[in-house]
Amino acid sequence: MQNLIRMKKISWLTIALLISINSCEKKESEEKFELQVNRVSNFGNDHPNEISVAVNPVNTDNVVVGSNLNWCYYTFTGGTSWTEDNITSAEHGVWGDPVLMFDEQGSVYYCHLSNPEGDAWVDRIVVQKSISSGQSWNDGVGIGLNGNKVQDKEWICFDRSDSPYAPNFYISWTEFDDYGSSDPADKTRIKFSVSDDRAETWSEPIVISDTEGDCLDGDNTMEGAVPCTGNNGEIYIAWSGPEGIYFDSSTDGGLTFGQDKIISDMPGGWAFDVPGIYRCNGMPFTVCDNSDSPYSGNIYVMWSDQRNGTDNTDIFLLKSEDGGNTWSERIKVNNDETISHQFFPNIVVDPVSGIIYIVYYSRSETTGNDTEVWLARSDDGADSFENYRISKRTFTPESDIFFGDYIDIDAYNGVIYPAWMEMHSRLMSVWIARISDEDFEKL
Repeated sequence: MQNLIRMKKISWLTIALLISINSCEKKESEEKFELQVNRVSNFGNDHPNEISVAVNPVNTDNVVVGSNLNWCYYTFTGGTSWTEDNITSAEHGVWGDPVLMFDEQGSVYYCHLSNPEGDAWVDRIVVQKSISSGQSWNDGVGIGLNGNKVQDKEWICFDRSDSPYAPNFYISWTEFDDYGSSDPADKTRIKFSVSDDRAETWSEPIVISDTEGDCLDGDNTMEGAVPCTGNNGEIYIAWSGPEGIYFDSSTDGGLTFGQDKIISDMPGGWAFDVPGIYRCNGMPFTVCDNSDSPYSGNIYVMWSDQRNGTDNTDIFLLKSEDGGNTWSERIKVNNDETISHQFFPNIVVDPVSGIIYIVYYSRSETTGNDTEVWLARSDDGADSFENYRISKRTFTPESDIFFGDYIDIDAYNGVIYPAWMEMHSRLMSVWIARISDEDFEKL
């Protein structure tokens, strides 16, 4: 009898223990993983737009963000707290189009358009340098001054390879004979310059595009040139123009470039309409895998267009495994099957892991003009992508307020920082997420 009672007690204890374990497991499964998303801009700064972000490879908790027209934000806490400031250049002035980049030593570079005193306007590209993680900046160096011609839409990279050209810096942009002119004699072209002393001085710019576009800042304008470097010091650049996406490369440190290749069409052009957005473009971004991954050396060119309809903007990617000689079939990045808009994408390849990350706005799971921020990830060399929602809430932009032309993302050694703009009650704000690569298993 006592043995029977004892067995019943053990049985009930076992059942109670199992119930407790199941309860704990259920509680843990119900606890949703919370992604770290933080506001970057102050509440008094209500119209920042056009975001660029750079993470310090020496300290991945140090991030610097720039936004139009002259804002600079920096953090040493991985984005939980921010200092907001203005960037100034006494000699050249500042007029937006921020593009930021850290080098491997932990210095950060802020590129932008000029606004000098007098009648000149965006007459050169300016690069300013900070050796204090974004807390202070030198006055900057002007690049590309050519009379009254407009120098616009720049992007920068540096050679992180072991090639004889490392660590050269490269910058490319569009030169307008007369911005906004409808005169067929006024043209645009892609220009390029090199610095071999970490942005202290720059070479005399050269023209690398073989053909020219118009000056209307639209589909027939040569624009959106973004450079990157290969593992042997090659330079790869793609941009948009009248015939689609153009690609060119250099194997001699930027002294000479080859013949432009048209690697993709862009049905509807690179300038298109998205409801609620002041203006939208799908210009390409070019990156290369500089890691030791199995896909090292791959070139990726990513853009958006409306080939599937004016109510259905999608994001696409081409890859080359042979230095740009041949290209893959077009790959759709956003894997929804909806008729909706996915737009303003930007891309980074983690230089340590080789994993690809693409941030973009999406309306695949919203109604009307309500907009979310999503991130696509590929760890197989762009053969496939997984897509994740990363914003905390939707927002609704209004088309009479300038929204900027791009958002941005940077990554280093498994730490990823996508940054974007939101609009609430007609007020703009800058936001950022800090993501560790292992977090994607929880999203």
